[in-house]
Amino acid sequence: MSASLPGNRQLPESQYDLSTYWGRVRQTAGITDPRTLFVGKHGLEEAKKLLVRYKQGEIKDMTPQLWQAKKVVDSTLHPDTGEPVLLPFRMSCFVLSNLVVTAGMLTPGLKTTGTVLWQITNQSLNVAINYSNANKSQPLSYSKIAQSYVLAVGASCSVAVGLNAAVSHLKRFSPSTRLVLGRLVPFAAVASAGALNVFLMRGEEMRTGIDVFPVLSAADRAQRAKEGRPEDEAQSLGKSRKAATLAVSETAASRVFNSSPIMVVPPLLLVRLQRTDWLRRNPRYTTPVNLALILGMSYLALPLALAAFPQRQKISADSLEDEFHGGGGDGGLVVFNRGI
Repeated sequence: MSASLPGNRQLPESQYDLSTYWGRVRQTAGITDPRTLFVGKHGLEEAKKLLVRYKQGEIKDMTPQLWQAKKVVDSTLHPDTGEPVLLPFRMSCFVLSNLVVTAGMLTPGLKTTGTVLWQITNQSLNVAINYSNANKSQPLSYSKIAQSYVLAVGASCSVAVGLNAAVSHLKRFSPSTRLVLGRLVPFAAVASAGALNVFLMRGEEMRTGIDVFPVLSAADRAQRAKEGRPEDEAQSLGKSRKAATLAVSETAASRVFNSSPIMVVPPLLLVRLQRTDWLRRNPRYTTPVNLALILGMSYLALPLALAAFPQRQKISADSLEDEFHGGGGDGGLVVFNRGI
């Protein structure tokens, strides 16, 4: 992320007001913009050089070119490590990475074997995305990753197969109602297992805590600049389990917010469209229509879901463990990276 670049001057966090939901939506829409995937290594290095020039005082004011460079860097680099996130697991690639998997899970008339295989594929992708975008102040061991993966796969497969079996035994409902309920089974499996996956993959953070930092006031930043120190430089106050629990819980909730419209709206619309004369005459278009519905809803839902909570969360130090009471920065606040 841009904060990891050299230079004493602090970059503006965003060109939008991140204290408001719609400001965060606009910011998140930039981070998840798939066009940043085509920038390449050379484009990333050029964007970093431009931002470094600003941070070192060579460029005085933010310009549209600088905001674009910040967008590229923020969508590519991890905020804790400053290293590029592997391309398929960046949030700017989230929709494209999930498109085929989501379409597979929402395939009409999927049998048990297909259901299990697609759930395994989905949870495999979830593990990779959650691990790549998690807070890195507390690294996760490979044994914990494997354990979390097995539990998440087991949960999603159990929910999907169990609900499919339950729907088939609902004889008192009409066939059309059972059809609709059957199309919603993947949502229940994905929503429950997706939230569980986040808690499992980031459980170590909740057990040991994540780094929290004091929020710097304008006077603090000015003093650091006068001393030739980075304006945004702040020492960790320690690791907080309460902050970690909040970060992981909010991330899990945002995953559910994201999957809900994607796993509910397209299958219900497809049921309606399959009753139209056009799709009955042209059943070969069912898959393209399904993919188009999923793609459109995914791009609409992702920024709305991720913006539900700030990525850099500011809370009162007094709401954390006793050791942090009275130790916050400006306004008694501390800040931490929630992860995405």
